[in-house]
Amino acid sequence: MALVELAKFSSGAEAAIVHGRLQADGIESVCFDTGMNIAESVGIMIPVRLMVDEDDLEAARAVIREAEAR
Repeated sequence: MALVELAKFSSGAEAAIVHGRLQADGIESVCFDTGMNIAESVGIMIPVRLMVDEDDLEAARAVIREAEAR
């Protein structure tokens, strides 16, 4: 199993929403750098990275495309 980056988000809340949507479709994911994103209010922005198994990457992208189309 190798993790690959699915997407980057400017807030942990956005990443958590997509993470939940992926879980609902049976796709495991993990958010990286959520603790680093805490400094948004002082102008320091480290994006939250949503990672998935490389075998699930295309399915995860399809879930995101479908959600964006709604």
